[in-house]
Amino acid sequence: MNYSKVAEHITAWLSDYCDTAGLSGFIIGISGGVDSGLTSTLCALTGKKTILLSMPIRQTYAEYDRAKNHIADLESRFPNVSSLDIDLTASFDQLEKDLPTEVAEHALAMANTRSRLRMSALYAIGQVNGCLVCGTGNKVEDFGVGFYTKYGDGGVDLGPIADLNKSEVWGLAAEIGVIKEIVEAKPTDGLWEDGRSDEDQIGASYPELEWAMEYTGDGSLLSDRQAEVLKIYTHLNRINRHKMDPIPICEIPTEFR
Repeated sequence: MNYSKVAEHITAWLSDYCDTAGLSGFIIGISGGVDSGLTSTLCALTGKKTILLSMPIRQTYAEYDRAKNHIADLESRFPNVSSLDIDLTASFDQLEKDLPTEVAEHALAMANTRSRLRMSALYAIGQVNGCLVCGTGNKVEDFGVGFYTKYGDGGVDLGPIADLNKSEVWGLAAEIGVIKEIVEAKPTDGLWEDGRSDEDQIGASYPELEWAMEYTGDGSLLSDRQAEVLKIYTHLNRINRHKMDPIPICEIPTEFR
């Protein structure tokens, strides 16, 4: 991949889209991971207003510190970049108290609620500042296994890196100067207090998932691990179609109108 050309292409695409929308710039949630690190840097490179939003909710120190270090780096490099640090822990705590007990005690439901709370903050601040909410999902997450929260980090205006595999995200991030600790950090969605990684949750690494996403053979010559990864990928791709496909609409027959 020609990373220099790809960076120029995405930056121009972002700038054109923003101009067409008649808005001022972009807002991005910064997690301390490479996807948001790359996306925010590409937005900064447009020269347009770029707001970086840190939204910790009972966050691990490692994730929070990486996010803050990345924000400080971009603010030092780009005059068009500004940031806000909004601790949503108290808001999340109150929502947790207000929900029925069986919901508040459901770990996955509450992890996804964190993501949806952050989405609400991004859109509120983005609207006031005339900014587009920039998605940070990569190709494997957005179109392969659906590894994101519906109407959480999946609730965005545009996806500048959604045609890049994770390995390409790492390469492009290094090319355009995302700080080393972000590029080398183990991928995590930041929705769990124990800091579990994406691989811990999925059961396969991103390079393995990229392989499965492109695999078209009959499976007869696969190793045990390849067969396991393909099974993981196929299962997630199937059960998460509701995220990746357009919302189904019940069309009313003409004769009923």
